[in-house]
Amino acid sequence: MPTIINKTQLADYIGFEAQPTAWHQVTQEQINQFADCTLDHQFIHVDPEKAAATPFGSTIAHGFLTLSMLSHFAESFTLVIDGFYMGINSGFDKVRFLSPVKVGSNIRVHAKVVSIDETKPNQFRVKTEVSVEIEGVDTPALVAEWIGVQLVK
Repeated sequence: MPTIINKTQLADYIGFEAQPTAWHQVTQEQINQFADCTLDHQFIHVDPEKAAATPFGSTIAHGFLTLSMLSHFAESFTLVIDGFYMGINSGFDKVRFLSPVKVGSNIRVHAKVVSIDETKPNQFRVKTEVSVEIEGVDTPALVAEWIGVQLVK
């Protein structure tokens, strides 16, 4: 569940670190569906036999699949400003893919609020530092700064 905050509390939430999200297992079916959607059928993603002969030893998720999973996880870590009626994805800063996500891996997200700025009356730009943890792997799958805009009444 998102954390609901009042406009008067915004400054108190700069630096706020949400609890890590629940784990999600990345399956071959999910990877294949993403490959179909994006038309990216590189063997490292969709051919378990060929991928087994690579240094990864198995298929791996597309980096953009891992990045897109942030939308799934966001409900768990997002701060929602009281009166919220619409959110807009404004993009990312500093996206880096650091470790491959092997098929069958469990991933979860760690999130920290970097800034909240009222750019127009009742329109707030929220920058969140996110990292995707792979269970049992020291280096995250990715790190990024995600920018969203919240419109509130």
